[in-house]
Amino acid sequence: MITFLLRALLYVASAGVGLIVADLLLEGFRIQWARWWGFALCIVIFAVLQSILSPLITRVTDRYAPALIGGIGIISTLIALLIVVLLPLGGLRIVDATGWILGAVIVWVVTALGTVLLGRVFLRPRPSAERARRDR
Repeated sequence: MITFLLRALLYVASAGVGLIVADLLLEGFRIQWARWWGFALCIVIFAVLQSILSPLITRVTDRYAPALIGGIGIISTLIALLIVVLLPLGGLRIVDATGWILGAVIVWVVTALGTVLLGRVFLRPRPSAERARRDR
């Protein structure tokens, strides 16, 4: 249970970093820092949506459009961004096509890298578990 919560926390943190990086790199991708609570809520909602949409889109794509299976992460990121921007929370605005397209790619890449790298740092196997695997 603790590992699950730690993974969820790491995913939310990497999603937040991805959104901030997109804000720093793109003119059309704007975090409304005056509404910091809205942005914090956007991060949580984005992470939850992303974790729900990815398996759902995988099933639909596998069934109806197998050629798109490689772009699942970017597609689910784009849909999650669309939903978060449309919510009346404030905190995040995307105003042009470059912000939408490159923003989705940047958020997807940073979130994926952040999840993998932070997971390797914080979710290392215990020495006893590692020893048990080697002894098999």
